[in-house]
Parts: sequence; C-alpha cells; structure tokens
Amino acid sequence: MATREVRTAGSGLNLSITRMSEHDLLEVVEIEANSGLSLWGWDAYHKELQSPEDVIMLIARKPPGPVETEADPGPESAVAGFIVARVMAGELHVNNVAVRPELRRQGIAARLLEAVLRQGHDNGARIAFLEVRAGNVPAQGLYRRCGFQVTGRRRRYYRQPVEDALLMSVSLESSP
Repeated sequence: MATREVRTAGSGLNLSITRMSEHDLLEVVEIEANSGLSLWGWDAYHKELQSPEDVIMLIARKPPGPVETEADPGPESAVAGFIVARVMAGELHVNNVAVRPELRRQGIAARLLEAVLRQGHDNGARIAFLEVRAGNVPAQGLYRRCGFQVTGRRRRYYRQPVEDALLMSVSLESSP
C-alpha cells in the first residue's frame, strides 16, 4: 500500500474548494450525468448532506474570469467538480469524484482528491479506498498520481454497462 504523495500538474490553478451545499446539487447531478458515473441522483446526494458527521462532500469552483459579468457569469463560476467520501472505522471511502467535461485535465480532480484525503486524515482515517471502472484508464492514472495502488478487483461491480471495478487504496499515515 502506498503512502500518499499528490503530484498535480495544475497546482497553480486558481480554484476554491468548499463544502458542498444543497444549492450545489443541481450542478453536481448535471456533472454526474455527463461523467459516466453510476448515477446517484439528487435524492442520494441530498441524503448524504444530512449526515455531516462522517461525510465529506466538497465542490471546486473556478473564479469568474475578467470578461464575465454578474448577469452572465459564464461557466467558470459554476461548480467545476465535486467529490463525495465517507469516514468509517478509520477508513476513508471515496464514493464519487467528477469534473465538468470541458474543465478536465486541469488538475481539478487531483485538487479535490488532495483536499478529501487531507480531511479524511484529519478525521482519523488511516487509509483511503475507492473503486474505479477497470476500463477507465484516465481515472486510474489520476489515482496513481495521487498515491493510490490497485489492491483488488470486484467482478461485475458496475452496471450500465456491466464492468469490473478495480479496488485502489492509499495509506494516509505518514511515512516513517
């Protein structure tokens, strides 16, 4: 199991990461629908928001650019991406992470992962887990850059389409 070391290409990216609120859910569901994730939908995210003691739900937002106005804020003021995770029994389970298709490959998902891993550690998690589609090579690369390693396979885990999941994990404890 690897110790966490996050290398983000977009570390200089001007980005704010904040707690998700109910007001963000329509955009979160829109991003989810355009990301190939197993759909949770508005109700599931809303229910997760009601369990703040062990749930970490974050959004990333790029600040509006100089040519945007309050009347027409443009896509940069929208939710750029989100992450949902849960801490239980010393473990952080990353459930969903997604970024708007037009904003991908800018380091947003890595920044979200870095933030959730830090919060998970601060909340007592010693290890983080996630599942990723076996065919989602770009996501696997992102997780590897964030220190995750493949530790198992769950056959036929995903539906629509049916696909195996790779189980990945990273230690949140400091290296000796």
